[in-house]
Amino acid sequence: MEEYSYFDEDPKKGWGFVLAFAALMLFTVMGLGIDVDEYLQHEYLEIPRWYFYVIFSIDALMMIGLILMFFYKKVGIIMFPALLVLHFFMHNYYLSTFLYTDVTNLFLFTGFGMLAIIPKWKFFK
Repeated sequence: MEEYSYFDEDPKKGWGFVLAFAALMLFTVMGLGIDVDEYLQHEYLEIPRWYFYVIFSIDALMMIGLILMFFYKKVGIIMFPALLVLHFFMHNYYLSTFLYTDVTNLFLFTGFGMLAIIPKWKFFK
């Protein structure tokens, strides 16, 4: 019996992959912008300085995870959503802020996974 594959066999990144990646990076940078804005107001909002070391490290690791995904590394696929959820919960728990950028980014990642990651899964190392 012959095996059928409904996914493209080409490891080349198409427009869908690139646009989904760009959208994920855009919302990640928007989340970073919110963190920078909070840092600039940290004395007024009485946010401890240690929080920013942690949250900026998470932001940097999220971007690294996206770059790893772009280069077909499976660790990026695991890293990015885990750090995204951690970023969301840190804002929610420590600052009582609900970040729509994180929620949107999570939905974008789900769509990105369905449209770009799953069809090219065999190319990820």
